[in-house]
Amino acid sequence: MAVASPLLELSQMDVDRDRVEAAMLHAVRTRDAYLTQIASHLIVAGGKRLRPVMTIAAAKVGSSEPVSDDVILGGISCELVHLGSLYHDDVMDEGVTRRGVETVNAKWGNLQAILAGDFLLARASEIAAGLGNDIAGLLARTISQLCEGQIEELRFTYNVSRAIPSYLLSIEGKTASLYSTAARIGGLVAGHDASVVDALTNYGTSFGMLFQIIDDILDLTATDEQLGKPSGHDMEEGVYTLPVMLTLAYGGNTSDELREMLGKPLTQTERLRALEIVRAGDGIARAIETAKSYVQLAEAECNRMPQGEATDALRAAPGALLSSVIA
Repeated sequence: MAVASPLLELSQMDVDRDRVEAAMLHAVRTRDAYLTQIASHLIVAGGKRLRPVMTIAAAKVGSSEPVSDDVILGGISCELVHLGSLYHDDVMDEGVTRRGVETVNAKWGNLQAILAGDFLLARASEIAAGLGNDIAGLLARTISQLCEGQIEELRFTYNVSRAIPSYLLSIEGKTASLYSTAARIGGLVAGHDASVVDALTNYGTSFGMLFQIIDDILDLTATDEQLGKPSGHDMEEGVYTLPVMLTLAYGGNTSDELREMLGKPLTQTERLRALEIVRAGDGIARAIETAKSYVQLAEAECNRMPQGEATDALRAAPGALLSSVIA
């Protein structure tokens, strides 16, 4: 899927990513080997670790020095929150695979997945508390925002009348808030000036909004093989994302046809026809224009930061992400 390659390249200049992996595995190690195995399941499966990378990049702004262990811990606290939310998401979605392996709920059952997700959230909170009250409070508020964003999405499931502000509010909570917090933690732990911390925070929010919009576009435009699941899966599950909402808002015979199909679970034939309508309409192009606005917002925040290699990587990352949906 989408990759923010400049950020990944920045992180790989040192041993930072190795430090992140080691710290994550250490964080979920318990006296109970069974719980350790479940909690580390998706860690071992791999991942881009974009949230810890965001924390590292934020800390590196204006500096060429290796980041401290506290920066690494701040980054993994965000990643553990993300992983915990994935464990819970897979239970809600009845997912069977993630990152090329069985989901925890498919392998061990829903109860174990829920408890392991709770454990990851608890460990993240424990790590954040060790970094100070400000970081602990920030992470706690972010977990609350994740729940609020997810609830906002769930309450409009199968609702073809959902308004775009509701969508934006939802993705700001369930996705952008954690990127924003990851960047803010990097700035706070590194001791940046308040104006720089605020710029990093705003950058993280814009990047996270962009990330989710791109992900939602790819759900409709990528192949089943690229996604590892059927294209249009969100639409099939009654989650109508920005490109679909914009297609419906455009009007016309095909939009009316799409509206008639939605509002209930789709058959395979209906899913394929709905995909055909969305791909042929203007909704995807209009969603890309919205994505471009968040690229511009993120790039503008970089102008408020000390310039250097880390800031260059932050500035390049949104455009690289956008390029994954622009032919």
